[in-house]
Amino acid sequence: MQASGTQFFVPPAHLQRVELPLFSTRVRAGFPSPADDHVEKRLDLNELCIAHPEATFFVRVSGDSMTRAGLSDNDILVVDRALDAQPGMIVVAAINNEVTVKRLARRRGRFYLDPESDNPSYQPIELKEGLDCVIWGVVRHVVRKL
Repeated sequence: MQASGTQFFVPPAHLQRVELPLFSTRVRAGFPSPADDHVEKRLDLNELCIAHPEATFFVRVSGDSMTRAGLSDNDILVVDRALDAQPGMIVVAAINNEVTVKRLARRRGRFYLDPESDNPSYQPIELKEGLDCVIWGVVRHVVRKL
């Protein structure tokens, strides 16, 4: 599936399970602590990230309009089409056949797609009558290579 040069990755209907160890010890982001080798359980990332396999797709971020929301250029988003988009959620939308990722907002009875960036050239998009806009799904997770 492609739109306006954006690549989409649709997971297969029957995802192969790949369970990896999940350690019960949390990794401190502050001062180090002694680690223990206790495996809490096995974790399948499909189970963790994909609630509705038939309604889930992946899309790669292009640009910097959502950096304050933690979405960076080249990140992969896990998008769920089975969820109803609500204000406050980050969504993937097609506006006049251009695909974008923004936060859905409601102000004074009107809906907007808000960027989350320090760049003042990105402005909210009001979802008004006559605008060709389709919400494709709700962003549930982000995959980033460090």
